[in-house]
Amino acid sequence: MIARIQVPATAKRGEVISIRVAIQHPMETGFRFDVNGRAVPKNVINSLIVRYNDAEIFRAEMGSGVAANPSLQFFTLARDSGELVFQWVDDAGQRGEERVQLAVTGP
Repeated sequence: MIARIQVPATAKRGEVISIRVAIQHPMETGFRFDVNGRAVPKNVINSLIVRYNDAEIFRAEMGSGVAANPSLQFFTLARDSGELVFQWVDDAGQRGEERVQLAVTGP
């Protein structure tokens, strides 16, 4: 699974920053049928966890009501330079992970 993550390259200490993540995934609801009439198994991303310097800052539990290629946005406070780690898992057990660096400036 591929993710597109938008995080500012730099931020001032104490600034509220916007973080966006879009994950490429079909998000099968389990309600569709294939050309032979068999149900397409449910397979959605069911959790996304984001950690900033090892501290969890965001968690989303998703279900079949979320569209394909889910896109989420949240905000956090820029405290220190470091790494944001995005981890997700789907119903089939497929895991994904992306890492992004954030540089924080100022006192």
